[in-house]
Amino acid sequence: MTVLQRLLKYFPTFLTALVLAMAVWISAVTSTDPTEESQFSQPIPIEVIGLDPGLMITNEPADQINVILSAPRSIWNELNADPSAIHAVVDLSGLEPGSHSVAIQVQVNLRPVKIVSSTPRSVTVTLERLTTRSVPINLVTSGDPAIGYQAGLPTLSQTSAVVSGPASQVERVQKVEATLDLSQVFENINRTITLQALDANGSPIGGLTLTPDRVTVTLPINQKGGYRNVVVKVVTSGEIASGYRLTNISVFPAAVTVFSSDPTVISNLPGYVETMPLDLSNVKDDLDISLPLNLPAGVTVVGDQTVLVRVGIAAIQSSLPLSNQKISVVGLAPNMKATLSPETVDLILSGPLPLLDALKEGDVTISLDVTGLSLGTYQLEPKIEVSIAEIKVESVLPGTIEVTITYAPRSTP
Repeated sequence: MTVLQRLLKYFPTFLTALVLAMAVWISAVTSTDPTEESQFSQPIPIEVIGLDPGLMITNEPADQINVILSAPRSIWNELNADPSAIHAVVDLSGLEPGSHSVAIQVQVNLRPVKIVSSTPRSVTVTLERLTTRSVPINLVTSGDPAIGYQAGLPTLSQTSAVVSGPASQVERVQKVEATLDLSQVFENINRTITLQALDANGSPIGGLTLTPDRVTVTLPINQKGGYRNVVVKVVTSGEIASGYRLTNISVFPAAVTVFSSDPTVISNLPGYVETMPLDLSNVKDDLDISLPLNLPAGVTVVGDQTVLVRVGIAAIQSSLPLSNQKISVVGLAPNMKATLSPETVDLILSGPLPLLDALKEGDVTISLDVTGLSLGTYQLEPKIEVSIAEIKVESVLPGTIEVTITYAPRSTP
């Protein structure tokens, strides 16, 4: 029997042995690294490629998918650690304007992995041709300047804007608008305003790009003839109460607009108008009061005919020294005697001058509390009490008093 014949005779046996060996190897591998089928733990973002630069997507297709994979446990561990190994791609290469259903291609960079299913399997994409168009910028104003003022002619940094986007949206654009609010303005305006593309109904159109998307508007605001802004000067009379001082006089508004049919009268004003006199005689407290203005003949004030005047008044702060003030002892047991050294203290008080001037004997008390103290010598701080809350104790000299407690001498019959 030749060698070839022997090989042919035993070939089935060799083949059977090889198959059995492979089966044993596969069984061993799967037992240590079993294959698992499951949905991936997070959605996969969809990447769009191949879009013609002259086209754009005008709808909102799905931007992520869920996938079910079958893979060994070791591969699952790698995928969970690095989700970027899974890709979902939509290829728009060669597509023309219109609506298209495009399959989502799922790619996994690791092996072995089986893609069991994905949801959704495709997306609907609507493509439109990109176009541009130049549209004049229309300035729209709202509101009115402050009384006595008028707006001049506006100047725009750009007179037109280029509108870019899907052809169907660009065709709807009827105007590009900038809106400027003039309510109560009285100074020249220099403001940057965002532009809007509007349709025939004046409604904004989305999905478009405006170049530029903003415009700077310069608008002069001028005062009308016969009108003038002047400051308000408060006129006072009388003297506030003795011992008090003025801390503040303010007026609201600080300036008013006046008008006269004779522009010469307005131009001859000194730049201010006075209030009617405010009598402050013997006033001690803060004051809020409305006052009319003392206007020249033929001149009227625009708006409110009175101004609010606020007057701040405070007592003059001063200090008062008190010397040799006697100290009283409290809490001493009946059979005890307290000897003080020294027996008096010197005080310095501070507060409003009128209250210091009105201070009476008995308004200030000085005491030492020896409650519970037994025989001996102690250093104690005197307690100072002032019956008027606005008056404060600034200094006590000395700050401590030596107190010696002894038995009181018995009285002889």
